[in-house]
Amino acid sequence: MYPKVVVDLQKIVTNTRIVADICKEKSVDIMGVTKVFCGDPKVAEAEMKGGIKYFADSRLENLMKLKELDLPKILLRLPMISQVDDVVHYADISLNSEIKTIEALNIAAMAKKKVHKIILMIDLGDLREGILPAQFDETVEAIMKMDNIMLHGIGVNLTCYGGVIPSEKNLGQLVDFAKIVKEKYNHHLEIVSGGNSSSFYLVPQNRLPEGINNLRMGEILVLGRETAYGELVEGMYDDAFILEAEIVELKEKDSIPTGEIGMDAFGNKPTFVDKGRRMRAILAVGVQDVKADQLIPLDDRIDYLGSSSDHMMWDVTDADYKVGDIVSFKLEYGALLSLFTSEYVDKEYK
Repeated sequence: MYPKVVVDLQKIVTNTRIVADICKEKSVDIMGVTKVFCGDPKVAEAEMKGGIKYFADSRLENLMKLKELDLPKILLRLPMISQVDDVVHYADISLNSEIKTIEALNIAAMAKKKVHKIILMIDLGDLREGILPAQFDETVEAIMKMDNIMLHGIGVNLTCYGGVIPSEKNLGQLVDFAKIVKEKYNHHLEIVSGGNSSSFYLVPQNRLPEGINNLRMGEILVLGRETAYGELVEGMYDDAFILEAEIVELKEKDSIPTGEIGMDAFGNKPTFVDKGRRMRAILAVGVQDVKADQLIPLDDRIDYLGSSSDHMMWDVTDADYKVGDIVSFKLEYGALLSLFTSEYVDKEYK
């Protein structure tokens, strides 16, 4: 079946093992963030073989797919109050920043005769989730009064929204908050989570502040690069996932459409460059499955022209293709996410 994503599971194991081994030297455990491949159990198991200590995902539906794999499950996206019963049931730990939601989790956990563990998120400048530093004491005090909630850790998210680079300064603030919990509240935190793949670059440079003992790793495990500066980590693979799409039409056509130009299928008015007649290949994959700007063709002789919902056009004048041939692409993070989300894209494992 095409289009399909071909997954090299051994490359995932290798990527994960390299990261896990580097982090282990600094007493840092890693969570394998499974959301980019929608909790696919085969890929998750490869990360497990590579040395992750937790599975983490933004969707409960994905955590449910991993129930047979024996690692703690962590809900990354802040829980909705409407789903607290399921959070307590399916997630061992959840990330939180709203005291009202934590109170609802406490009630849900009480009903199930469980103690639900949480990681309290602190906003240290990136402006996504997290309590403000000034709210820290009042929030911790409120949590400590709850019988069915365990403050298991604290964490920070950086880079994802505001693009703020993890540093010794902002991660040092997180360590300071952990010290407050220990000294003021006589409470030991199991997890001090210093961010995601963008924090990894600090580890081999010996710049990750002492006291950070956990990182939440997604992109680096699947695409082999840290995300603060986008650098490929030595020895790791950026081609563990390859999109293969089939050519369904191959014809020489003009570069510019004939007739008055209006809006395309997505409400945009397209522009064109006149390059004369060119050999154009149509691939049976489109915007419904993936955005072309997130694809890296393995054949550097071809150039992207445009897409509709179900078709993608490439200039293949300088290449040698025929109808039915397969064109292959490496993937950016967004492409991987959308391709695994699409039910129209097959998955093959090797």
